Amino acid sequence: MKKKKTIEIFRSGNKLFLSCSLLIILLIMSMDIHSSSAASESSEAAAEGLLTKSSLNALPAGTVINTSQVKGGINTGFYSSQINKAVKKRITGNSYKEDKEIPLSDLRYIRVLYYGFDKKTHIGELIVNKSVSKDILVIFKELYKANYPIEKMVLIDEYDAEDEASMEDNNTSAFNYRTIAGSKTLSKHAMGLAVDINPLYNPCVEKINGKTVVAPASGKKYTDRSLTNKYYIKKNDICYKAFTKRGFTWGGSWNSLKDYQHFQKSK
Repeated sequence: MKKKKTIEIFRSGNKLFLSCSLLIILLIMSMDIHSSSAASESSEAAAEGLLTKSSLNALPAGTVINTSQVKGGINTGFYSSQINKAVKKRITGNSYKEDKEIPLSDLRYIRVLYYGFDKKTHIGELIVNKSVSKDILVIFKELYKANYPIEKMVLIDEYDAEDEASMEDNNTSAFNYRTIAGSKTLSKHAMGLAVDINPLYNPCVEKINGKTVVAPASGKKYTDRSLTNKYYIKKNDICYKAFTKRGFTWGGSWNSLKDYQHFQKSK
């Protein structure tokens, strides 16, 4: 009887072992199929000369691309992600300072396509607050589809987080942990809730002690807003509407100063 029970236990254990082994084999096969499918898709895209999201992500901001060669069309070029190690390394000590008020988890790295002054499609990058990341993607897609011209769009860290240098180079940017110029108050840029568009052609103009101060300084020649300039942001134009209909306010409408480049939103 004891021998018979031992045999039954052995058989039962053997069945369990076989069942577990079969389950593991099926799981591995499933993983291989998924991996092979992804690899196959990537290989097919490469064979067709198409750019995938991962290959676009590997290209630096500013790169000119042909959208007819993008797998999935222009939508592939618009996406957001959490701040990864590579981006964190780029911004730490520059636009990002370790601070309780704006943890990295509140920020998103954005990739978009934009229509350059050269009439070509470029890859752009921004960092914004996660609360406005979806709005920003939709806004820049709308501007791109309308062939709205933007000259540059790289992280302000490429200018050592120097706002004046970025503006002088007409760089469109968003997040930068800094105070409002001439004050101790944190800017909306410090929270990733503001975007500056083509800042050289859309300068900030204000009166300080009776003197007109323009930022960037070389933007002084663009302070006369009665002139016609295709790079000016004006009330009710496509850029103005794209932002304001999604709850952003425009600095060009302010009374205390005129910040023509600036759009901001509260959380």
